[in-house]
Amino acid sequence: MTQYPNVKPVLLSVAVALSLPALVQAGGFIEDSTATLQARNYYFSRDYSDIVGPNQQSKAEEWAQGFILNVKSGYTSGPVGFGVDAIGLLGLKLDSSPDRVNTGLLPVTDEGRAADDYSRLGAALKVRLSKTELKIGEQQLMLPVLYFGDIRLLPPTYQGASIVSNEIAGLTLQGGQLRSTSLRNEAGDEELGAMLGFVPLRNGGGLITTDRFNYSGADYAFNANRTSVGAWYAQLEDIYNQRHFSLKHSEPLGDWVLGANLGYFDSAEDGEQLAGEIDNQAFYSLLSAKLGGHTLYLGYQAMFGDHGLPRVFANVSPLGNEVPTFTFDSADERSWQLRYDYDFAAMGVPGLVAGVRYIKGDNVDTGRGFEGEEWERDLDIGYVVQSGSLKGLGVKVRNVTARSNYRTDVDENRLIFNYSWNLL
Repeated sequence: MTQYPNVKPVLLSVAVALSLPALVQAGGFIEDSTATLQARNYYFSRDYSDIVGPNQQSKAEEWAQGFILNVKSGYTSGPVGFGVDAIGLLGLKLDSSPDRVNTGLLPVTDEGRAADDYSRLGAALKVRLSKTELKIGEQQLMLPVLYFGDIRLLPPTYQGASIVSNEIAGLTLQGGQLRSTSLRNEAGDEELGAMLGFVPLRNGGGLITTDRFNYSGADYAFNANRTSVGAWYAQLEDIYNQRHFSLKHSEPLGDWVLGANLGYFDSAEDGEQLAGEIDNQAFYSLLSAKLGGHTLYLGYQAMFGDHGLPRVFANVSPLGNEVPTFTFDSADERSWQLRYDYDFAAMGVPGLVAGVRYIKGDNVDTGRGFEGEEWERDLDIGYVVQSGSLKGLGVKVRNVTARSNYRTDVDENRLIFNYSWNLL
């Protein structure tokens, strides 16, 4: 089954294409353009045990091939510069079956099977004045209140308007409104939904959604860019509103580099309260110490209030203890993380990296008369070929064991190949 792009991004792409003859006549519109094509081969497997909830599927396992085309123009000359960004995405099924769907790699049809392929196309018009850029159309955002989660075959995108200003040295101001999203395993676009912790917010089986995500924020870097602070506000209209504050610091100390990443979320219900009352405060910290190829991390994370952390559906967050399998952000949860990474370039093997981490969470308010506990162990190994005909080819292996007394246990494996071509 072929999934076709939604009509709105296609119409925007047509409009942009019609404007190109006028745009390319001046400035660096063509000269400063870039185009990359990334091929991503992705195997994903999760075995479930001690299953909790109505979905009794015991395994999700699929293999797929993805292609990601990113084209970014330069700007026309003059005080106000105009440009275009475009993205094209294609996913192809290599292996799946009805009893192994829902990996997040591929769409699932009404018949309960993975689609043979799916694709989408989006474009955005961008306008630059001095050091301020306005972008209208397809968005790929990395915000603390809307964290870009490229953790499956294809990345999600959003449709709306955003503005970024860097007029003052060290200060970045951002704001915008998003009207819809294209999920990581869908071709079209739809309204934005929400989650509390790892649980999607539903009403009668369907996802609770809205067509307005408004945000604004400021980040300020100083101390030779070794220290930064941030303050953000977000509103998923009529569902939740959220404030986020952050502090990041890096401190050289002899041969060591010490780091700290601290953050705080405060979230509540919004407007018509489509999902009811929401009450969450979340604190996270991730401390690091780097010496040569060794990096050691220690993380602590705590949820307060009656609920888990609210977020846009299917998104990740900057929480220090959040990992792609368990997020450790349920109501009242406290969690600790110990992580160790090694870069083998220190041993003369550039391109090879490995890491292992263990996260333990407890004190979860399950609402079922007992305290929830969970833990996760991750092992990641990655290598990027440094020379020869395969130079730039990246390989990543991920193995996960995750256990809980209140949610489904998971054994997970991922094998990912990435290769990119610079077309311009």
